[in-house]
Amino acid sequence: MIRFQYDSALLARFPGIRGGAIVARGLRGGPTPPALAAAFQAEQAAVLGRIGQTPLAELPALSAWRSAYRAFGAEPTQYRCAAEALLRRLTKKGDIPGINLLVDLGNLISIRYAMPLAMFDLTHASGTITVRFAQGDERFTELGSDEVKHPEPGEVIFVDDSGLIFARRWCWRQSAQSASTEATTDVLITLEGHHAGAEAEVRAGLDDLRALLAGYAGGTIVAADVLGPGNPVIEG
Repeated sequence: MIRFQYDSALLARFPGIRGGAIVARGLRGGPTPPALAAAFQAEQAAVLGRIGQTPLAELPALSAWRSAYRAFGAEPTQYRCAAEALLRRLTKKGDIPGINLLVDLGNLISIRYAMPLAMFDLTHASGTITVRFAQGDERFTELGSDEVKHPEPGEVIFVDDSGLIFARRWCWRQSAQSASTEATTDVLITLEGHHAGAEAEVRAGLDDLRALLAGYAGGTIVAADVLGPGNPVIEG
């Protein structure tokens, strides 16, 4: 059983946050199958056509995330939310490289809605994963590194009961322990927005995720909901 929640102090400062959450177990990971790779490429082409010459900072979802970053003291042009980083890569380089089945599936949804999506492997999770302001003594290890770092006090983090950070600067970067690999079977997936209309788009994104998981990864969705100030917790 895993519990995921937004801290009350965070919700008081960011009452507009809407976080879609799915807990899925028994998934089939592995390399990206050709059909999903083709769907991901098609989505990238569609997104490029839809964005056109519009600056990413003017997309409502990304503009709202930039405002949220400034509100907790992170410069959004130095630390870009995961969705903006993906779209920046896409618009500048013309494509987003594939990684594995679960990551590519999540990235497909992230660029479709211009919202950050995290695919957290639950292997190392202890108790509750909470989105809250950091105290500064929590532990974070970047992908490809063994060095343990600590967040800045007041930074927004995803952290479990042991103090292990799953993501820093809200949706900037996941940890080595939380990254989904080809061996991942149990995940917490989050899709988050602050903009007007975020709740409807998060719900649509969750529906898309259910379909993609069923089609490519199997497993069982044991919990799914949209969280916010009136509904801050999910268990599964």
